[in-house]
Amino acid sequence: MDRAEKRELVSTLNVQFKTTGVVVVAGYAGLTVADMTNLRGKARAAGGSVKVAKNRLAKLALQGTDLEPIAHLFKGPTVIVSSSDPVAATKVCAEFAKANEKFVILGGGMGTQALSPDGVKALATLPSLDELRAKIAGMINQPAAKLASVIAAPGGALARVIQANADKDQAA
Repeated sequence: MDRAEKRELVSTLNVQFKTTGVVVVAGYAGLTVADMTNLRGKARAAGGSVKVAKNRLAKLALQGTDLEPIAHLFKGPTVIVSSSDPVAATKVCAEFAKANEKFVILGGGMGTQALSPDGVKALATLPSLDELRAKIAGMINQPAAKLASVIAAPGGALARVIQANADKDQAA
């Protein structure tokens, strides 16, 4: 990798660190290429990305960002998993770590907050942004649906009484 490529990678990582919702740093020593491809596919499906970069270049890219406090995590073979949704990358990493003991979550960062491995796992247990939106929409819609059924109930009961009388008259 020549200097121009290194500068390009540092600037790309710097933009990624500034614009991403969450970054998870994990050790991947001993994983096969198939395992890494599997991780990349899962992250892509969740709206995230997986990046392997030299630790020195990653530390340079962290300078001037809110995630600068996580620079100490870059030791040994590390992989960077990031996503704009604060929960997506953490869920992918937590699930992948359960299935692959060689994949070790070292920590991460969200906004200006540095996360420990336990913090990353705790964040992974939260519902995703889409799930939260669906729950809120359901909560907002629920009172209106109940109100509509309460308002319609007396009219429906009256209609059933009239229909029963009409059926009774036709039978006689």
